[in-house]
Amino acid sequence: MSAAVVPVKHLAAGKSRLGRELPRDALAALSLAMLEDVLAALAATPSLDRTAVVTPDRDVAAAAEAAGARALLRTDPGLNPALDAAAREVDLAPDEPWLVVLGDVAGALPGDLEALFEALRELGGRGAVLAPSGDGGTAALLRAPSDAIASRFGADSAVAHRDAASAAGVPYRELPLPSLAVDLDRAEDVACFLAQPGGGAHTRALLERLGWPPR
Repeated sequence: MSAAVVPVKHLAAGKSRLGRELPRDALAALSLAMLEDVLAALAATPSLDRTAVVTPDRDVAAAAEAAGARALLRTDPGLNPALDAAAREVDLAPDEPWLVVLGDVAGALPGDLEALFEALRELGGRGAVLAPSGDGGTAALLRAPSDAIASRFGADSAVAHRDAASAAGVPYRELPLPSLAVDLDRAEDVACFLAQPGGGAHTRALLERLGWPPR
């Protein structure tokens, strides 16, 4: 089968660009609600059989385990080193697919996640399939084997991953998927998320309780 990992920052540091709209305790609650939605979507994805969350935050780790995921509680070495280390800790078979999904794509739908696996199978089961975010980043990256290309998450990471695959001669496909295109970093992202149909039930309920949009 395959495994997935979701990286989540420390709750005291996450979602800082929404700090003008929400207080820190609400931002922490938002991060946990988004994680719950992402993990629910992953659990309903047929081609996945296990999920881990890598985080430096004990509260995030506890929430991950409560949702049925494995928690990899680690000091923060940086996003990409943490992701590549996580791949070595979940007992992946040599050619087993390895999916990274960011923890703030709250609207993720199982059908869109499964589409990544379908695209990988169309590549012959080896290579990299990327779902871009609307800002040029990477919302999800599926690789088989897990080290087909190194993790290059960050600003403009879709181009970085594409170039890495090209340089290594790795079969590559980019798959725009609506439910993965919006990561909730800014107020306009939240507006886009709420306007689109689909997933994110816990995040939507929390935003409603918080009275979004703020006055």
